[in-house]
Amino acid sequence: MRSYTVNDLTLTRRGFAGLLGAAVAMPGAALALTDAQAQKLVTSLVADIQKTINSGKSTSAILKDFESIFDRYADVPTIARFSLGVAARSASASELRAFTDAYSGYVADKYGRRFQEFKGGDIKIKRVKAEGKVTVVQSTADLRGQSPVAVDFHISDRSGSPKVFNVIIEGINMLTTERTEIGSLLDKAGGSVSKLTQQLKS
Repeated sequence: MRSYTVNDLTLTRRGFAGLLGAAVAMPGAALALTDAQAQKLVTSLVADIQKTINSGKSTSAILKDFESIFDRYADVPTIARFSLGVAARSASASELRAFTDAYSGYVADKYGRRFQEFKGGDIKIKRVKAEGKVTVVQSTADLRGQSPVAVDFHISDRSGSPKVFNVIIEGINMLTTERTEIGSLLDKAGGSVSKLTQQLKS
């Protein structure tokens, strides 16, 4: 079984609560998100993921499909802005748009490859629960010949409709991972959001 460890990213309960709050504290009016809406979104997302990874297509074609899936189900602007961190505050509107477009393809490629490890398996929803302004859909990926993998989808409607803004796979948090990795890439780009955007495109 592949080990998902990224820079020993361990969150305390207080730190994790703060992370969730920061991730959804973005412009937009919150709606009355129900458990049923969150479950319906994830059910549809999981069906599309499984259809894609079991399609028999080439890896490049699958990753292209994952970008469409990411754009359809994820709150891409929120994820991108959170990943960019403090630099998002000083970036211009055009820089943020360009970064978000490039980031969409970058992160879809990364998680498209990760979810391909679930090929031939079955992702089942186990529980839906509210955590403050966030609804968490807990699921399990049952893989052939391997131990089940816990996959939690975090849903918010701050964008105006229910969207996934975070995924936790075996305890590894996508938002914290992305913020760390994008921060490192930004440092290598000398703090330039434009240069970082070009790096993500390549």
